[in-house]
Amino acid sequence: MPTPPPSTAAEAVKPPAKSKKLLIIGIAGVVLLVLIGVGVAWFMSSRQAVDEDDEEAAPRAVAAAVVPTFLPMETMVVNLADAGGERFAQIGITLELDDEKTSEKIKQYMPSIRSSILLLVSQRTSDELLVVEGKEKLASDIAREVARPLGFAPVARDKRAAADEDEDAPVKRRKATPNPVRKVHFSGFIIQ
Repeated sequence: MPTPPPSTAAEAVKPPAKSKKLLIIGIAGVVLLVLIGVGVAWFMSSRQAVDEDDEEAAPRAVAAAVVPTFLPMETMVVNLADAGGERFAQIGITLELDDEKTSEKIKQYMPSIRSSILLLVSQRTSDELLVVEGKEKLASDIAREVARPLGFAPVARDKRAAADEDEDAPVKRRKATPNPVRKVHFSGFIIQ
């Protein structure tokens, strides 16, 4: 038996089905390519922004790359300058220094430095040391006293010497050197 010829309506339906599949695959491929293009563009622009930030951050990164050296000191107990002399402070100090070389120098002068710090603290009252500003001032004074044996001294003009100088003469100033003591940290601070 001969097979009946396919109907024209059935033939008309089959080719559009293949066309629809091809059309859907084509649209999906185009969408995928667009998404990949957007992703690549975003990645490249963010990469460029990071490169620009790196150029600005490079000096900061070099400065941050230098790891500080910490030097803990023994805990000190000091009588305070309160009336009656009944109050005392127990203070733990850790020094943040530029480098290990500075740490070794400070260790050589440690008896002198401890004495200077004890004298500084013994001149303060409990009221001064109980407020944050008093502690910050003490930390600043300690940093100055620790750096003094290393040859660092802030530039200060003597008032009498300034009065004796000729007003027209140029003022002679020493070049200020950075303090090798970056910061003074209190590891303990008890006032009784």
